[in-house]
Amino acid sequence: MKTFLIAVIAVLLVAVGGYFIIYGLPGKSTTVQNPDEITTDDSMVVDEIASSTDAMEENKPEEVIGTSVDGNDITAYHYGTGEKEVLFVGGIHGGYSWNTALVAYDLMDYLGQNPDVVPENVRVTIIPVMNPDGLEKIVGTTGRFSPSEVTLSVAQTEPGRFNANDVDLNRNFDCDWQEEGTWQSKTVSGGSAAFSEPESAAIRNYVEGHSIAAAVVWYGAAGGVFASNCHNGVLPETTTLTELYGEASGYKVYKSFNFYDITGDMVNWFAKEEIPAISVLLTNHTDVEWDKNRAGIDALLNYYAE
Repeated sequence: MKTFLIAVIAVLLVAVGGYFIIYGLPGKSTTVQNPDEITTDDSMVVDEIASSTDAMEENKPEEVIGTSVDGNDITAYHYGTGEKEVLFVGGIHGGYSWNTALVAYDLMDYLGQNPDVVPENVRVTIIPVMNPDGLEKIVGTTGRFSPSEVTLSVAQTEPGRFNANDVDLNRNFDCDWQEEGTWQSKTVSGGSAAFSEPESAAIRNYVEGHSIAAAVVWYGAAGGVFASNCHNGVLPETTTLTELYGEASGYKVYKSFNFYDITGDMVNWFAKEEIPAISVLLTNHTDVEWDKNRAGIDALLNYYAE
């Protein structure tokens, strides 16, 4: 009986509360406003709410910027809310250069544990895995993993360099793009056109929608920092970034990548877009070399704090 009475009282309270919500308190008039009758003050409040929502959307800590051929998410992670956005990209060659994704994840840990490292005027964006399909081929996951999970030799990881369309994503950007590209002594696919692949198109769309102050892309493996260029000369700021990162990290500095001709290179496309950008090639395909890269990253962030 008590249970029944409690239930009845609860129903009555809900009904009364709903009445007051809809009709207001006794003695007060409450009406539902017609959108066409919103006053100037009301409009200002609406604009403020919309502006606040836009700001929250812009500064959200992570966002999916696109999907791969196989439908896997390509995710960007954000740290800081400053106007100067510095972009870091790993995993363009998926499971073949899996250690480049781990460097990016280490950077995420570093900034998460040390938020003051990001200057107030800087926003750091990290895309740890640009080629999730290629990573999954070798590691079995499109996200974070442990080096111990990779049991294949470097030669055995070569299929993971390419996306699910068997395209080398670092031959699919709009700087000297060709349908057939070169990787070492091998011929590789550059796709059917520049940005034909959803992964490279996701990077292009993100960059075109943001004001990128600088970009750093990790590759393997040569142990050096390389300036970008797409027939318009090396940007002065690119030279500065190359030297800063090289001096701080201990990697050798190169004015250009000249081991063999490459077409459709992502970092050179940044240069074509007049965005200062450098390639950081790790020494091999297994070591993360975090201390070296942390020093280089700190040097770049300190530079943009000025």
